[in-house]
Amino acid sequence: MLPVVIVVVVIIVLLVLLDVFFYNGLVKLKNKVEAAWAQIDVQLTRRAELIPNLVETVKGYAAHERATLDAVVTARTSAMSASGPHQKAEAENALTGALKSVFALAEAYPDLKANQNFLDLQETLTATEDKIAYARQFYNDAVNAYNTKIQTVPWSAIARRFKFGEREYFVMGDNRDQSSDSRVWGVLQEERIIGRAYVRLFPPNTFDYLPGEARYEAVTSTP
Repeated sequence: MLPVVIVVVVIIVLLVLLDVFFYNGLVKLKNKVEAAWAQIDVQLTRRAELIPNLVETVKGYAAHERATLDAVVTARTSAMSASGPHQKAEAENALTGALKSVFALAEAYPDLKANQNFLDLQETLTATEDKIAYARQFYNDAVNAYNTKIQTVPWSAIARRFKFGEREYFVMGDNRDQSSDSRVWGVLQEERIIGRAYVRLFPPNTFDYLPGEARYEAVTSTP
């Protein structure tokens, strides 16, 4: 009788240890997704921090364009108060549209277009968009690893038991100035992704393999 009890106890201990192993593995992947999203959030916050200076610069040349400037300020406030991928994506949609309207004003105001502070802000915002793109790729890689794991046996059983849900992707177009992407229509569920681009053919002078080598750097929110 004693050997049977020992075997049962050993089996129970092994099952518990396996549960702990699989659970901890999912927690690590989930934390990696959260950390990757935090990097996107840092850059989105950095972009929002540049807007007051941008608005003040534009006011000096186009003060009567109040509706456009007010729209930017309102969109910035919403973006700063939003939390989580869904809310952030929706708020960034409005902010991206408002910023495009501000930069469009420069075409009607040559002095503004030539202003060095305006040019510097425009360059910094472009660089920030690039960093968002790099952080986005790191985030999507983390989401892909996490989603794949919770769909795979035996991890899927642990995921269902402890309610590890799928995470969404944050996608951005390669030609970001003209792209309609997650900055416009929000994060994307995996089942709504129908393919992935591996080669860019047009225009011919930009032929390249995509996504290329991923570049990612940890950043802070210091101005």
